[in-house]
Amino acid sequence: MSESSAERVAGAVAAVAAAGEGAGWRRATGLAGAAIGVLAAGAAAGVAIERMTVGRGMRRKAQLALDSAGPYGTLRGTPGKAVADDGTELYYEVDDIDPDPGPNVSPRRRRLFGRKAPAPVTVVFCHGYCLGQDSWHFQRAALRGVVRTVHWDQRSHGRSGRGVAQTRDGVPVTIDQLGRDLKAVLDAAVPEGPIVLVGHSMGGMTVMALAAQFPELIRDRVVATAFVGTSSGRLGEVNFGLPLAGVNAVRRVLPGVLKALGQQAELVEKGRRATAELFAGVIKRYSFAGRDIDPAIARFAERMIESTPIDVVAEFYPAFTDHDKTEALAAFRDLPVLVLAGVRDLVTPSEHSEAIADLLPEAELVLVPDAGHLVMLEHPEAVMDRLGDLLARVGVVPTTATVVGCDSASS
Repeated sequence: MSESSAERVAGAVAAVAAAGEGAGWRRATGLAGAAIGVLAAGAAAGVAIERMTVGRGMRRKAQLALDSAGPYGTLRGTPGKAVADDGTELYYEVDDIDPDPGPNVSPRRRRLFGRKAPAPVTVVFCHGYCLGQDSWHFQRAALRGVVRTVHWDQRSHGRSGRGVAQTRDGVPVTIDQLGRDLKAVLDAAVPEGPIVLVGHSMGGMTVMALAAQFPELIRDRVVATAFVGTSSGRLGEVNFGLPLAGVNAVRRVLPGVLKALGQQAELVEKGRRATAELFAGVIKRYSFAGRDIDPAIARFAERMIESTPIDVVAEFYPAFTDHDKTEALAAFRDLPVLVLAGVRDLVTPSEHSEAIADLLPEAELVLVPDAGHLVMLEHPEAVMDRLGDLLARVGVVPTTATVVGCDSASS
């Protein structure tokens, strides 16, 4: 994006903030929708939108076709609910290991384990900002029936309840709160046995917050960890692919924009729907790096992000500026750790993953070329390959096994 384009986008964001101060909300709705699309994509900046070359009606038909035909996000497990310390209900699902019926053992399990029983380890997946547990679709498909896994929705995301402390008491969301939420999920879904923690973006920060507050749990029960496209701090320095002028302008007005939009959630949601065509380009830019991303996967990511209410977007964003869990990484120093990121991630740049790996010198650092923020959807094979190696290192799968099937919806 050129500097002049960035300045125009920053000016649009400033206009939204100015409109929110007066009575011009209806006039500002279109601009608000564009700003929300950026935020919902996990970015804190504007982006120039390519000119639409397909009519709105045709695009809507294509979206409906993708929604009806796409298998992504259809995997379901045994549901459960944990209760956070403020009373928020946290939804999770468990995929258990297929029972071993002797000679009728599944072909996949026979390939991996023969007649042996898998190690009694539970892999817990933590999703990122404005996403949900289904963002791990491919990895879930690959491990389904082979390894016990838990997938959960962060508070106010997916099928979990709205944060009670936020709606009742007006308490700001903090990454520490998310760490306590994860502890509640572990207590409910994995009360005993070894654990592997996997966190993407905000989910990785949640894992760090768990370690900061419950180091004994990491020491006694966690046997490996994977940090995917995440950061231990200094997120306020991310430029989101914008030139300096655009970054400074957006940072200056963004807090006011978020506050204003969150206070006008119903009206802004209407504007968000009205400008849906803009969201696809914004989400694609900040989620994926390659041009050849499967349209069904792009639409899948779009649906997850669009489903996050604007007041939730507004609630969570300030927590990232305050996030600093650098010291908490020490809890993982003696564990097998995978640190993985897309080289072209504009939301949590790969330099942040490199910084994590610098503090964990025994960790495996993997930088995936031509990958953006949603690397686990864009390059599922690469992510599953390295995650499979991590699981092999702790005996969850045999070292000679290749965990396959992440290209399937329901292996």
